Order: sequence, then C-alpha cells, then structure tokens
Amino acid sequence: MEQKIPLFIVTGASGVGKTTVMSELRAQMPEFVVLSTDNDLFGEAANLLDYQNRFYLLLRFAYFVAQSGRGTIICGTFMPWDAEKCDAYDKFSELCFINLHCDDATRNTRLRNREDSANWTDEMLKSHEQFAQWLLDNADTAYDPPMPTIDTATTPPNEVAEQIKSYVLLRWNGRIVQNG
Repeated sequence: MEQKIPLFIVTGASGVGKTTVMSELRAQMPEFVVLSTDNDLFGEAANLLDYQNRFYLLLRFAYFVAQSGRGTIICGTFMPWDAEKCDAYDKFSELCFINLHCDDATRNTRLRNREDSANWTDEMLKSHEQFAQWLLDNADTAYDPPMPTIDTATTPPNEVAEQIKSYVLLRWNGRIVQNG
C-alpha cells in the first residue's frame, strides 16, 4: 500500500519574499526538497508551460519525492483549486499552505525596486494588494488545514524560514500517514 504524506506550499502575493526565503529554507531543511513555481525547476522550458501545467508537473515531482519518504515545499503563488486540478492531488494526505504577507507599502516598494519594475503598473500593484487581502480574509475558510500567515515586512528571511520550518515540522511530525 502507498503511504500519503503532506505537501507544503508557501504562497502569497508577488513581492512578499517567497523566492527570497527559498535559499534559507534549503539551508535549514536539507531533508526537504524546496521548489519554485517559477523558473527554478523548469529553466527555459518554463516559457513553454502555462501555470497550470507547471502546477501539474510540480505535484507529480513532489509525489515522486514523497515515495522516498521525503517532503516537498513549493514556493510560489499557488491556489487550492489549482492543486485540485492536478492528477497527483490525491497522492498527498493534505496540502498545507503558508501565507507570506507584508503591508501594501512594503510590497509595492519591493516590486518597484525589482529588475522588472517598469512592468509594475499602479493597476497591477492594486491587484496584488487586493489578492494579499483576499489571502488574509480567507486563510481560515478556503484552506484546509487553515493557512497560517507570516509577516515578512520586518522579519529577516532566515527568521521567516525558521517560522516556516516550525510549522512544517509540526505538521510533518504530527501527521497521520494515510494509506492510498
């Protein structure tokens, strides 16, 4: 029988620190595979894949990692309904989302200071403000288990990674492994 283990997804609006925290997570949690929804795994092939196909491949990859008894943490904007469309969705005991969040002014400054800052219009910034608020408003109702939020506005990436690690290990060590 196949054992199911949890999958962890670090999500949030653009500019909250998902990519920044990845190297810290890899250093602090070498027993887990840490992936990105962006170009981390896919490289140039990412330009050929829409986001849903990336999600499909990420969950399949995480499933194969899980078969070795190891866990996976995926960092990127990823919603429960995106995961539910993937054929590997049912291969996990649960999907545990973690929301990285910072105030609008901090996020907008970060986005304006990016290499692609010319691409961030006021309309796009407003859209991410609304998305960030949606994540906060729905963390307890749209996510099962409820999604914790970690403030990244003034918390250094290594401390954000420590908070993620604490949550992941709590869920990982307290999991009830299900048989498929």
